[in-house]
Amino acid sequence: MPQGLPGLQVRQGRQGLQRPPKTGDGTFGPQMLSCAQQQGDIMQNGVLADSQIEALIQGGAIGATEPILPEQVQPASLDLRLGDRAYRVRASFLPGAGRSVAERLDELTMHEIPLGTGAVLEKGCVYVVPLMERLALPAGMTAAASAKSSTGRLDLMTRVITDQGIEFDRVADGYEGPLFAEICPQSFSVVAQPGQLLTQIIFRQGRTFLDDGELRAVHAQTPIVDGDPVISDGLGFSVDLRPRDGDLVGYRAKRHTGVVDLARVGHYPPADYWEEVRTSDGRIILDPGAFYILMSREAICIPPDCAAEMAPYLAMVGEFRVHYAGFFDPGFGWDGAGGAGSRGVLEVRCHEAPFVLEHGQVVGRLVYERMSQRPRALYGREIKSNYQGQGLKLAKHFKG
Repeated sequence: MPQGLPGLQVRQGRQGLQRPPKTGDGTFGPQMLSCAQQQGDIMQNGVLADSQIEALIQGGAIGATEPILPEQVQPASLDLRLGDRAYRVRASFLPGAGRSVAERLDELTMHEIPLGTGAVLEKGCVYVVPLMERLALPAGMTAAASAKSSTGRLDLMTRVITDQGIEFDRVADGYEGPLFAEICPQSFSVVAQPGQLLTQIIFRQGRTFLDDGELRAVHAQTPIVDGDPVISDGLGFSVDLRPRDGDLVGYRAKRHTGVVDLARVGHYPPADYWEEVRTSDGRIILDPGAFYILMSREAICIPPDCAAEMAPYLAMVGEFRVHYAGFFDPGFGWDGAGGAGSRGVLEVRCHEAPFVLEHGQVVGRLVYERMSQRPRALYGREIKSNYQGQGLKLAKHFKG
């Protein structure tokens, strides 16, 4: 691997990472906000909102090798862009305390792949791609990453790693350094290009998570689910295997398909990549290793002052996983943002043994977090949102 990781040649230190306010061309130009001014905006505990993320960009806590575009800033997160090359590695890894990602890549890289105008990332292989963005977080601030919705629905396992990282998708308090995406296509080989958005990151100041009592108070004021909520370490949700119309309850990824070009939206016929899953008795059998797209029975709402993260339910209810893309923005399913509750799409993979999944079985939970301040834009209203008011829906790359 070439020394220095080409594409990550960003000056060190917070001064070298500073990014300017927006200019007429839609990018960000010379810094205008002091750190003291920014801290006045972001010290309220909670998940940072869009305007606060912009303040971090303007003050240099978020930098990049290319100007950060305004459309990357979402109501409660920042979309992260792929850099210009991928490293095919022998195995997934975490750097561990005292070690950098670059050091581990020196040990594990098999070959380097320029992404250029597009390169195939093959199913079953592990790649590490330096991201364009990097961080210099202030003390007391952490961050967490997740695959974007369309990434999860493609079964494209994508996780962020950092220097000295001991967990995937978690950025330590005060972290300063580069960001990397580990990408492992599970069901479909994909064509990837520089600048594409596969992951997103949120920023947390202080305590953000709502306990069960606080969540019940939120529900009393703005219902977070249709019907009676199941609240225990978050909002429990179940699977819908008795649709109101027909017997189509989900999709199962085919094992042998063509590639999916991530740049193509509404392009691929679903039947070339997916088998329909139908049932008339409210149950299906999950096959080990197979990937399914299913839907929650509940219609979920994220009020404007909250965000949410999908988390596993208890392993004792079954050996399967129901989330790959985990963040829900403020306004998801909220009536004031064009939704009257939205179903959650479940990305399900069964482990080890076949498992009978029943209608109404609780399969996951949403952990709600308070926002540091209300976002300027909400999901489904001020921003274009592919999945507001969604039903059973595949990734945006497929027709229909």
